[in-house]
Amino acid sequence: MADEITVFRARRILTMDSSCPEATHVAVREGRILAVGGEAEARAWGKGREDGRFRDLVLLPGLVEGHSHAWEGGVWSFAYAGYFDRADPEGRLWPGCDSIEAVVARLREAECALPADQPLFAWGFDPIYFGERRATTEDLDRVSATRPVVLLHSNGHVMNVNTPVLERSGLASADIEGVVRDATGRATGELREMAAKYMVFRTVGNPQHGLMAKPESLRRFAALARRAGVTTATDLFTDLPDPVVATYLETTREADFPLRLLPALNAQSLPAAEGVAKIVRLRRLNQERLRFGLVKLMTDGSIQGLSGRLKWPGYIGGQPNGIWNIAPDDLTELLHAYHAAGLQCHIHTNGDEASEVTIEAIEAALTRTPRWDHRHTLQHCQMADAAQFRRMRALGICVNLFANHVYYWGEQHAALTMGPDRARRMDACATALREGVPFAIHSDAPVTPLAPLFTAWVAVNRLTAGGRVLGPEERIPVEAALRAITLGAAYTLKLDHEIGSIEVGKRADFCVLGEDPLAVAPERLKDVPVWGTVVGGVPFPA
Repeated sequence: MADEITVFRARRILTMDSSCPEATHVAVREGRILAVGGEAEARAWGKGREDGRFRDLVLLPGLVEGHSHAWEGGVWSFAYAGYFDRADPEGRLWPGCDSIEAVVARLREAECALPADQPLFAWGFDPIYFGERRATTEDLDRVSATRPVVLLHSNGHVMNVNTPVLERSGLASADIEGVVRDATGRATGELREMAAKYMVFRTVGNPQHGLMAKPESLRRFAALARRAGVTTATDLFTDLPDPVVATYLETTREADFPLRLLPALNAQSLPAAEGVAKIVRLRRLNQERLRFGLVKLMTDGSIQGLSGRLKWPGYIGGQPNGIWNIAPDDLTELLHAYHAAGLQCHIHTNGDEASEVTIEAIEAALTRTPRWDHRHTLQHCQMADAAQFRRMRALGICVNLFANHVYYWGEQHAALTMGPDRARRMDACATALREGVPFAIHSDAPVTPLAPLFTAWVAVNRLTAGGRVLGPEERIPVEAALRAITLGAAYTLKLDHEIGSIEVGKRADFCVLGEDPLAVAPERLKDVPVWGTVVGGVPFPA
């Protein structure tokens, strides 16, 4: 009926649909796109209610964040100890900490506000900005010599703990890979990757599970997404315990929840047969704004955390190669189990050795169990070279590149981890485009802020925080970057038939901008203002 139709008029609509690249009107009915084009196309289904609030604004498809973590909404319950200034979900700006002393001072302040029996968690720490100085137990013991103190690094793969945590967890003397020790063999309090981190969480509790079982954490994540123009986002590595699942089901049903959420099961959290059964069971609970079905595997760690796995010649500083969170042979078997069950796998690969091993595992899975259109996706894929991209194309593999890495750690990788030659090919968007590999770009929030226009700006300009262009050959056009945060990301999630472009029949999800991203200078792309979003035809102002 005519009164069920809403016609949105905008200054310009960039559709990402090659059959109608631009429009001025889009008609919506029952939360889906009914018509796109000019006024005549929008009125072809009958007279609807015209909504002119976007008359002077620009519409894009709702932005799609293909690699983020809903933890971004919960982590702000803890002290922020990052290097860069950063805004929380309510818009408050937290200044960065420019030294380990500044980190200790912020943690002391947070410690004073805690009940006596509660551990102190902080997040965002990144010692690579402080040269050779690493945090130690002595630093965190100055925060408290009795209360457990856990300082999570920004990359999510490394943490520092104080003496009480080392002693209570047994890590001070345990022979576990990832426990960093000094020249005398004494544990420094720096712990790398899943095995060592597990011992800590077993001792002091896993804060992620508790916080993500609270609806407010998910609402805060959605608030950040709305301000960034994001209408669909992943929670791309979660054990999905029952209380968290219940919260996700309840919260995403709320009428004013402005986000479509796609959680991905941590495939290493339980045996493969149980994991497959869990995903099959959860998929029966799917609803309009919550989709289960994705699987995430974790291979190596973080390059700036010195736990990424690099091919020869390794780290330029001579550091030992990184850590496998799953042995390559075990990866092959685990990946095949999910592949054979018809599930889509997203695989964390930071170093080029991790990418190589994963490509081989996918090839082995396809040989044993051929599948069309699997769309297994390499996540991050920081150091992949041209030959690896050609193999991805041949095997039908997608890639989601961590473009933000160029800005936040490009200088450090050029000087301290990879060297300038390999650093210039980091997050090689132009190579992916040239070799025909379907690709997206992402923020990995909370590792870096959830802001796809900023991510697109990095891919277009490849400017580091120090102001230099790192790898100009890997810059891509603005149009390609916008596609990577809309239809490209939707494709890697197997949702391009529902979202990612403004086409008839798709979800009425839009990003609303104050300026035209194709009209501003490429250097200003990150500064284009976001009015908010439209999700299922419902406007949500930022």
